[in-house]
Amino acid sequence: MIKFWKRKTTTSAPTGARPRPRVGSIWRNRWLAGALVAVLVGLAAGGGWWGWRTGVAGRLVDQAKWRIIATSADIGFRVNDVLVMGREETSRQALLKAVRLVRGAPILAFDLEAARQRVEALPWIRRATVERMLPDTVLVTVEERRPLALWQNDGQFALIDFHGEIILRKGLESYNNLLVVVGKGAASRAAKLLATLGVEPELMGMVKAAIWVGGRRWNLRLKGDIDVQLPEQDPGAAWKRLAEYEKTHQVLERDVQVLDLRIPDRLIVRKAPRKDKAVASPGQET
Repeated sequence: MIKFWKRKTTTSAPTGARPRPRVGSIWRNRWLAGALVAVLVGLAAGGGWWGWRTGVAGRLVDQAKWRIIATSADIGFRVNDVLVMGREETSRQALLKAVRLVRGAPILAFDLEAARQRVEALPWIRRATVERMLPDTVLVTVEERRPLALWQNDGQFALIDFHGEIILRKGLESYNNLLVVVGKGAASRAAKLLATLGVEPELMGMVKAAIWVGGRRWNLRLKGDIDVQLPEQDPGAAWKRLAEYEKTHQVLERDVQVLDLRIPDRLIVRKAPRKDKAVASPGQET
């Protein structure tokens, strides 16, 4: 079974730590290891041209390449460890399955590009690099997506990142504290909206959801079921204006249902309907 190493941000080894064993024959035959790698790289670079020119020669080059790989494995160029950097959300099992490494396999035969593509296909991975650390280690460096908001569209929810791309569609219970953005086109505009709202953090803490209206502007649903209508042009200025109104007049503490900020330098307030019930006289229906 392959050892799975996860590198921490601090790389200093503890006092008295024993270094991981290496294959001694590699270091006693550095010239041979270097020659093997150089020949293999040369064949990989020139083999395609030679094979294209001769056809038969291409097969000979391929056979020679695999003989060299087999020889390199005999002197210690075999997979022993996987070192991972940047993994937080992606599970160890999912990453190992994507890398598809078998302990003891010739490390020079490992297809780095194919492994990179498989790793980047994992839900949390935005980009990845896969490298050989000769003689026996494969280094996988990943950049994971950062969750931004929950996107609701056509009744379906998804977790999205700062680029508006979907991370997950299931298992979203842990992300209920994130803002919900609603509507077609809302996902790609969510990061810009949150940057605008973040200018007024206290007010932003009251926002429960944001609805992308008509492909042009946002409506915000605040705690207490208060709707805030932002303008199409310069919503940031309107948001700051609402923050000032709240500081000076406490408009959100009043019995309001809608705050319309679509007209510059003006706040239109629509009060919540009264919930008082009329008292019926005897014999009358209410």
